[in-house]
Amino acid sequence: MQRRDIATGIAGIGLMGTAQAQAQTQAAPPLMGGAITDVPGIKVGHFSETRRPTGCTVLLAEDGAVGGVDVRGAAPGTRETDLLDPSNLVERVHAVVLTGGSAFGLDAAGGVMRFLEEKGIGQPAGPTRVPIVASAVLFDLGMGDHTIRPDAEAGYRAARAASTEAPAEGSVGAGMGATVGKLFGLPRAMKGGIGTASARVGKVTLGAIVAVNAVGDVIEPGTGRVLAGARDAAGGRQRINAADAVMRGEAPAALQAGMATTIGAIATDAVLTKAQARKLAQMAHDGLARAIDPIHTMWDGDTIFCLATGKSALPGNMMALGIMAARVMAAAVQRAALAARAVTGPGVPDLPAAVDLG
Repeated sequence: MQRRDIATGIAGIGLMGTAQAQAQTQAAPPLMGGAITDVPGIKVGHFSETRRPTGCTVLLAEDGAVGGVDVRGAAPGTRETDLLDPSNLVERVHAVVLTGGSAFGLDAAGGVMRFLEEKGIGQPAGPTRVPIVASAVLFDLGMGDHTIRPDAEAGYRAARAASTEAPAEGSVGAGMGATVGKLFGLPRAMKGGIGTASARVGKVTLGAIVAVNAVGDVIEPGTGRVLAGARDAAGGRQRINAADAVMRGEAPAALQAGMATTIGAIATDAVLTKAQARKLAQMAHDGLARAIDPIHTMWDGDTIFCLATGKSALPGNMMALGIMAARVMAAAVQRAALAARAVTGPGVPDLPAAVDLG
């Protein structure tokens, strides 16, 4: 599906549930477009593993960006998040890595460090420069051979591929092995992916990118329609609203902690402090809550980074930026589901994507 088709494609994806269908009286607004690379100073590159569905996505801020992070899920896997605390010394980061492979995937950050070191990019430290690379992982080890996961070479290749062009969406990079709607077990789930969007208000731009690998369903804010999520049965083609099913008394599956996790980042060209960047990352989680239900569960490690490049030279209006962050993140989540495609391979569950169910 081409990027321009995603917004129109949303109208054809309906909620499969009589009571909920009758409750939908509002049409969804047009889906936001753009990409996080619309923010000056940001590049994005993917590495997609061909041997099984996994990969990594790298955001580069080669001139440095003030960083922040907010971790909401109960089972996170992260690197350099303590450094982003406003009370700590280092102000600027040079890259964020979103990766599959669970905690093993943190190795990808080493390859990004090598790439940046070769370019002379990093925090001055005695005789050298140390690139500051933050990272978060999602769990995709149930998609094929779990011994294959992103490593330093994968991170290096993603960084080398990074550009200011709009990145591919769907089943690429960190979205390769992403799945959604796992509240009743993986056999009833659907394919997730990676999505991006951006908005410009006045002279300030804000963008988001997110790898959607949630226990919960991806829903359309405002209407509640399920775009991708739990299905009525293994192999079934009817999407249900998982949270509604729980409220009706259907028991969730006995999932293992860390079996999911949605990870992403927002970026802006506004000038922010570290404390403001952290707050903006917090507000971006509101976008996850609007477009994923349930979110921030015991089985997710949901993590959002914030990068402020300052390229506009304008101080950030935190009220405006917070509204933008939530809306742009929600749009990126929807785009991830709509751009996803089913993947195949040895040991890979047969999971449909939203486009497959019409």
